[in-house]
Amino acid sequence: MKADTHPKNYRLMVFRDSASGESFLTKSCASTPLTATWEDGKEHPLYLMGISGFTHPFYTGQQKFVDTAGRVDKFQQRAARTAEMQAAKASGKKKA
Repeated sequence: MKADTHPKNYRLMVFRDSASGESFLTKSCASTPLTATWEDGKEHPLYLMGISGFTHPFYTGQQKFVDTAGRVDKFQQRAARTAEMQAAKASGKKKA
């Protein structure tokens, strides 16, 4: 392994989901000017996140699935109409 490839400034840091207000404490080397007091009464650097496992739709069970079958059907219908129009154009007839 290469020497000196990992950062040396790992420290405990509070990560807060700005959407829900939920927080968790973990080690990180991210830089931030903010601080927060954790449940143990100690002050730690604070990193605000826009979304985390607390609010992400995949983890909350509110994920929306895309109707891929409907999209495929729509594409095939458009392709069939295009083929009909090209066939009509080739035969010299106009489609009404």
